[in-house]
Amino acid sequence: MVFKNKTVIITGASEGVGAATARAFATVGANLMLVARGKKKLEQIAEELRDKTRVEIMVMDVSDQDACASLFKKARFEFDGVHILINNAGLHVRGTVDSIDADDLGKMIDVNLRAPILLSRLALSYIRESGGGAIINVGSLAGRTPIPGAATYSATKAGLRAFTFALAEEIKTEPIKLAVVSPGPVDTGFIMANLDIVADVTFSQPMSTAGEVAAEIIKLCSNKKRERSMPPASGFITTATYLFPWLGTVARPLLDAKGRRVKRELKAKQIGATKDIES
Repeated sequence: MVFKNKTVIITGASEGVGAATARAFATVGANLMLVARGKKKLEQIAEELRDKTRVEIMVMDVSDQDACASLFKKARFEFDGVHILINNAGLHVRGTVDSIDADDLGKMIDVNLRAPILLSRLALSYIRESGGGAIINVGSLAGRTPIPGAATYSATKAGLRAFTFALAEEIKTEPIKLAVVSPGPVDTGFIMANLDIVADVTFSQPMSTAGEVAAEIIKLCSNKKRERSMPPASGFITTATYLFPWLGTVARPLLDAKGRRVKRELKAKQIGATKDIES
């Protein structure tokens, strides 16, 4: 796909994978409609990229259905069409199900699953009007294998993955690409801001950068893949433990031990970096 002058809507675009994806699309000349709840960071990334391409922003909560409808209307008004939707916005309140407030459980479902479904529904008519394009959902390896302290998050990402595959079947005769990228741990504040509350097993897998995930999102818009697990070896492991749950039971102590070692190393680096800044 040629991205020059195509219009891309990116949710959760103010930092992390969303911001990296915005930078990647700006590099190839796409028009950007960037969405996030935080105005300051969203304006910063927009200003950074306006030398490269046309950028508009919308400060909103993706769980607000009326705001979602207004988002597409604004994108079409500003850029005369919509070609690509990147459902990247995510929320993870970590903890056991009975320790998390019921409102927070519902919010995770709204942001991680309900919003992408509604946004995809809205996107279809706009992308058809523009002659074709893509919808790429940002999932997680947590949606492919159970993670302690992430039951609801895992459920939403599993649901998003299933939705992607099912919607792809519904519109398989149309020129609209549906795909999901499922990364393991990504070196962003999403997990790095508070290492202690992240499950040890998460760090047993190699960590990707936000830029690497963004590069895969770009590729998925055009290639024939329905899903990209990152890294591929971790995707293989999650598939194996899903098909053969006993493998997960056997491997979990080893993976937890490895994750604890990696977590200690990461915390040591963070402490060292803080001391360097203070000195």
